[in-house]
Amino acid sequence: MVTLCIALAACTSSPPKHTENICDIFDEKRGWYDDAKKAEKRWGSSIPTMMAIMYQESGFVAKARPKRKKFLWIFPGARPSDAYGYAQVKDDTWKWYKKSSGRSGADRHDFDDAIDFVGWYNKQSQKLSNINLSNTYGLYLAYHEGHGGFNRKTYASKDWLKATARKVADRASRYTTQLQRCEKRLSSKGWWIF
Repeated sequence: MVTLCIALAACTSSPPKHTENICDIFDEKRGWYDDAKKAEKRWGSSIPTMMAIMYQESGFVAKARPKRKKFLWIFPGARPSDAYGYAQVKDDTWKWYKKSSGRSGADRHDFDDAIDFVGWYNKQSQKLSNINLSNTYGLYLAYHEGHGGFNRKTYASKDWLKATARKVADRASRYTTQLQRCEKRLSSKGWWIF
């Protein structure tokens, strides 16, 4: 029984301790850089943009879900959405991703699948909403509102959402500067051996 509990705990990792610096994240979560790099190469969305979106959506919590609403101010009620995992993806969108990307066994609580999803979704935003892959602000608005909502400009009256999208873009900018300092080391094989 103890072995089973340990094995189950190993399947889902805890969030990184230092999320303000992308180099610290990748130093702590050693496989994440390679996963992010693969997604960047596959979909063309930058590592800092994908990581900033994921941070905003879940704080890098593998099994994140929206908070339940309260029933009679005390009892837990329904969740406002079926979003789940690192990238906070809804069920229907995840099905679309798995079918479209060829990753039928993908799981929302696996980092490699979630980062690939964010890259894929950003690529869809480029195709369906004509958002440049370097426009983190626009990509996050489309991520939050969906492509139809973005195209209808449903975000226009949501000042809180535009402020959040600015925060995501600012984080991506900081992550870009930080990654320039450590990417050579991260991309070299055996970088963790001192």
